[in-house]
This record gives sequence, structure tokens and C-alpha cells, in this order.
Amino acid sequence: MSERPGPGMHANGDFPGAGRSAAGPGLVARLLPAGICVVEETSRDIVDVPLFPQEQAVIRNVVRRRREEFTTVRVCARRALARLGISPVPVLPGPHGAPMWPPGVVGSITHCRGHRACVVALDSEVAAVGIDAEPNQVLPYDMLEAISLPSERAVIRRLPVTTPAVHWDRLLFSAKEAIYKVWFPLTGRWLDFGQAEVALRADGRFTARLLVDGARVGSRPVVGLAGRWGATSSVLATGIVVPAVGSPGG
Repeated sequence: MSERPGPGMHANGDFPGAGRSAAGPGLVARLLPAGICVVEETSRDIVDVPLFPQEQAVIRNVVRRRREEFTTVRVCARRALARLGISPVPVLPGPHGAPMWPPGVVGSITHCRGHRACVVALDSEVAAVGIDAEPNQVLPYDMLEAISLPSERAVIRRLPVTTPAVHWDRLLFSAKEAIYKVWFPLTGRWLDFGQAEVALRADGRFTARLLVDGARVGSRPVVGLAGRWGATSSVLATGIVVPAVGSPGG
């Protein structure tokens, strides 16, 4: 799951092979290239760190579970920003729900049961980054119909069962969530689930073709995406990086 304005996608071309990130070999970190700052928390929620007053105001009237996951991902965000040399700042949801980062920074956060994560990078190196984590569980049938195209469901039917077993329908949903998180910062626009066609691959990669125009990095139109996915017996994760103009791969 994510803090985001809506469902969606983006990116153009592949990024360098998933190398070691600054966070080490966490599930999300293994999906992203070196140079992306990744902080993951999988053992417990962190509830004993004070939030900024502005952050406290966001969760003043929410249930305990929501408060705990919000706090934990903010701690992850502070630790990730520290790796860029940035002092702690409030990370607040914007008018459409997406997190607002300090000037010069792009980032993404995600949280599901048992997994919280934040990634950040300098906007001189990365135009946008999106991550998503989901429980490795089957989607309700009516939800799959709502978030997928017929061609995507056909691909899912051909994919093998792996160990640990991968629920490909949930992985498709995760990919679309991650894609949206790079689309929205570049465009400020909603992207519907049906406006990009995603093809999952059994080798830990996925691609997507945008079915609408509008995303650009500099003067370069973004017409497709490439990302990576990973799985444990309990969690699925996806990651996408869009290089900045002038950076390697950009």
C-alpha cells in the first residue's frame, strides 16, 4: 500500500541493474540501483520517536494502526534523508495525498503489514522513484477485474507458480501502485489503472506501456516503463526508477 493520490504508472527505459543500495539487502533495496537511499523496517513499528507538530496534526484522529504505520515510515524517511545529508523535516501528504519532499529530493514511501519502507534520491540524479509493498495474498476477483486489462490477465495466467508462491494478481496491483508514484510527481495528474498496460515477467522484471500522453523528463516524453519486483512468503514489492536528464541512463 502507499500514500498516494490514486492508482497509476510511468518511466522510460530500464535503469542499471539492481545493485546494492545504501540500505543493504532489504527486499525493496534489492530492486533499486546503487545510489538510491533505502530504509526498511520489517521487525516492528517504531512508536517512541516524536513526530513534528505538523505530522502529529495529520494523524490526530486516526486509528492506532494507522498512527503506527505513519510514524514508522516517517522515521524511515528521516533516516533515508540523513543519508543525503538532509536534517529531519516534516514529511507531509500533499493536497492529493502524495508525500512532499524537501527541495532537491524525490522519494517514495510504502507500508503494508510487516513492511515499511522509504526511498529518496537527489533530483539531479533521479527524476522520480516509486516503490510499493503488498501482502503476498490473492486479490479479490472483483478487484482484479477493476485494476487490470484483459491482456494483463492473460499474462498472469501464463506465469508459473514460484517458491515462495507469488500471487501474480497482487503483484500486478503493486506494480501499478509503484508506477503511479512516479507518474504523479512528473505530471500532477491522475492515471487510471487502465491507462497503462503492464507485463509481468517471471525473472523479477516488469514493463509497462503508457496508453496516455503527458509525462516528460526534460524534453523527453515518457512512453513506457521498466521496473523490478521481489517476493517473500509474506510480502511482494515493486520498484521503478526514472533517471534524471544527464544522469546515467537519463
